[in-house]
Amino acid sequence: MANLFHRRDLLKSGLGAAGLLLAPGLSRSRAAERQLPDRSAAAPCLPVAIQRATTYDPQPLRQTLDRALDLIGGIRKLVEGKTVTVKINVTGGPGTLCGLPGYRTYHVHPSVVAALCGALADAGARRIVIVESQYSAKTPEEVLSGGGWDVRAIRAAGGQRVTFEDTRNRGAWPSYARLKVPWGGFLFPAFDVNARYEKTDVMVSLAKLKDHASAGVTMAVKNLFGLAPSALYGSDAPNESSLSNRMDLLHSGKRTVPAGVPGELPHSWPDDWKHRVPRVTADLAAARPVDLAVVDGIETNRGGEGPWQKSVEPVRPGLLFAGRNAVCTDAICAAAMGYDPQAPHGSFPFPGDNHLLLLSQVGVGAIDPRRLEVRGLPLEKALFPFNPKRLPLDEPAASYRTSCTARRMA
Repeated sequence: MANLFHRRDLLKSGLGAAGLLLAPGLSRSRAAERQLPDRSAAAPCLPVAIQRATTYDPQPLRQTLDRALDLIGGIRKLVEGKTVTVKINVTGGPGTLCGLPGYRTYHVHPSVVAALCGALADAGARRIVIVESQYSAKTPEEVLSGGGWDVRAIRAAGGQRVTFEDTRNRGAWPSYARLKVPWGGFLFPAFDVNARYEKTDVMVSLAKLKDHASAGVTMAVKNLFGLAPSALYGSDAPNESSLSNRMDLLHSGKRTVPAGVPGELPHSWPDDWKHRVPRVTADLAAARPVDLAVVDGIETNRGGEGPWQKSVEPVRPGLLFAGRNAVCTDAICAAAMGYDPQAPHGSFPFPGDNHLLLLSQVGVGAIDPRRLEVRGLPLEKALFPFNPKRLPLDEPAASYRTSCTARRMA
């Protein structure tokens, strides 16, 4: 049954700070500083489905995903006869966290990928392309298999319509595609990306439910940060063989884009990662809109986006999310994590700009949980505080871990 997360629920769960956004003297959207009209009141309010998910076993997981997709209207009309591109989150490549494989902590789980490919194939998708920007010269199949993925099972689940592409460079395409930001951009007016992101009928962001050191949270929207190819935005750009990260250019601004690539807009705000990462994230999310967002919150980690962050530790929220608008979906994800998706810039959990707030205020998607319809598991029952010590809750979540030396997930 459909349900709405009302103000009394926000207050009860410690998320009532949303009203502070209107208080005088608090942080305003950088969109307002650039004299862009505030379109948040007219931003789309698409429903978000939440399902309780306690296992990655293929059959029950597929049933859970199907229920979530049905609750948001199904996907047949969206994908039938079409090419569907699925951007996954396997940030940093194969590895472990607290002795657990990446797919049980900081990567999307291959069983969720297989379940989604099966759902897409059953809904009539003509072709399914799994994409990610890698830090390896190996094929995506080799990299994923090295991380414990059963690539053949994913292909079989997708009715042998599944292919894999590495989008860290131009790849097999004759040229890059230029994707423009509709309102002109917060930092970049456009991006040159692997043409797969343009040569597709449907775009899916399949993400993990996590904290993020730079962006505050990372789900379906932040997952799109990986669209920027390291060949053009990496520390050694331009380099079609680049295996570098994008820290120097996108995070810190120590480098400029190569000649011919759309450069940064003039700006007077502090030029640091706290402002740059959320702005790049927002610009990419608008330049390549998502048609379907699915977020794996069954098992994950808190305290950061991966094991390179010292504070990370595994948690088991037992949740699966789906929505047609990535911003709306991430807002509900953030609320389920115990965070206020409308938090002013620089307010916990956002160390700098809040990319969800930026996108809301230019009209990409609504982020006020009071305006968003949650279908399936009610949001108050899905609440799993990622930082219980920062919330006025009666009891912390039972699955909360204090360190990697604590009892690990079974």
